[in-house]
This record gives sequence, structure tokens and C-alpha cells, in this order.
Amino acid sequence: MKLFAIFGDPVAHSRSPLMHNSVFEHLHVNACYTRVHLHNGARLKETFFALKLSGANVTVPHKEAAFKACDEVRGFAKKIGVVNTLINENGKLIGYNTDADGFLYAIAPFQPIQSVLVLGAGGTAKALVNKFIDEGLNVSVLNRSHGRLDYFKALGVATYTWESMPQQPFDLIVNTTSAGLSDNEYPAPVELLEPLIAACNFCADAIYGKVTPFLALAQQHHKVSKDGADMLLGQGVLAASLFLEHAFNNEQIETQMKKSFLL
Repeated sequence: MKLFAIFGDPVAHSRSPLMHNSVFEHLHVNACYTRVHLHNGARLKETFFALKLSGANVTVPHKEAAFKACDEVRGFAKKIGVVNTLINENGKLIGYNTDADGFLYAIAPFQPIQSVLVLGAGGTAKALVNKFIDEGLNVSVLNRSHGRLDYFKALGVATYTWESMPQQPFDLIVNTTSAGLSDNEYPAPVELLEPLIAACNFCADAIYGKVTPFLALAQQHHKVSKDGADMLLGQGVLAASLFLEHAFNNEQIETQMKKSFLL
């Protein structure tokens, strides 16, 4: 039996085991998927091989550590320095990123979108900002402090801290921070966030399974909004295709993975 896992801190909330085990069960694959609560991202590689994993997903806050742990990085992940999917290929750790394409899958109904404000500056933000740039969108990034904004400045996107953010309209606002995951915090001060949401058309949160304060604010202002469930599904389908070495097409995987959301 092949073993797969998701690494994160926290990780108990993750639906990934339900999703991937549903695929394995219904497509008759001899495999199992579990959670690994990893505090120290620097131990990801040794933990991966100690558990004899065939592959893994990586969630916050270890996606950049996963990039550093890889023997080889392929595709979009190589461009952005962020890995969320790991494959054991003949004893070598191979890294991919399926987050960004998963997010585009999720927001496909949101049209038109020309301008995006991304809240946060971590691994998910890096993936989405690069993908938005590739799609020709006008992107801005808002983060609590200057520290992590240099990466985005080098990409040529507008960057702001809470103190410098002007009030201007955006088509889409995306929360990539962990605010609201295990607390009732907003990703930015509410007095800054509320007018931005009031002026936008769409809101999306990478967090799934609960109405975060960010999404609640969007709903109060009657904005079309989504949590991260569709993004989770989209990236999960692409990750499962890698796990299963493309033995099944994406439609087959998606059909079986969707069944897990009924549990």
C-alpha cells in the first residue's frame, strides 16, 4: 500500500485526507492518505522519507520550506519558489505547485476581473500573484509589514502595508493569510478592510470550512464570495493526478473527490 500525507501547522482541520482517500477508494487504488502535524519545516524532508511516503501535500506555513527541501522542482513551482505537492520519485523528492491553477478553477465564475488585491505575502500569495500576472491582471499586495513585500516589488506589482494602503476599487480581493483559520481575526484592520470590500465586486478566502470574519464582512456588504473549498478541490485534483502518475484523467478524479465534500 502506498502512503500519502499532508504536512502543516495546524493540520487537524485539513480535508485533504477525506478528498484523496475518496479517490483511492472509488478508483480502487491501494493507497492511504493521512495528516502529519509538523512544527518545524526544516524537518520536512527527513520526516517524509522516515514515513516512507510516496507523496504529500504541504499547507501553511511550510510551502517555502518544502521548496528548499526538494531535490528537484518542476513547472510553476520552480518559478515562484513555493511547493505544495511532493512526489517520491525513485528516492528523490520532486516538488510541484498546484495551488494557483486550483484557485483559477475556483474563481472561474467571477467575471470580469481585471484588478486584484491580495491580502498576505506568504507562499499562497506568491503562487497566486505570479499566476495573476501570467493572466494579465493588475495585481496589488497588502501585508502587515514591509518584510515580505520585496519579493512582490521585484515582480513589479503595487505593494502596501496597513499604514500606506490607499482606498481604491478592486474587482477581486483575496485573503491568503491564516487570519480567521483558528481565531476571529481579520487579515487587516477592519477600518481599513471594510471600505475596500465595500468597493470591490468579488471576495475569495483561501480558508475553507468556515465563514471567516473576512467572508462575513463580504457577506454583510452583499458581495459575491467564496471560501477556499473550490480552490482546495482544484489543487487536489491536480495533486492526485501527480500521485497517481496520470493513470486517470482529471474528470475521473474530480468526480470521486467531490464525493468527499458530502461527508
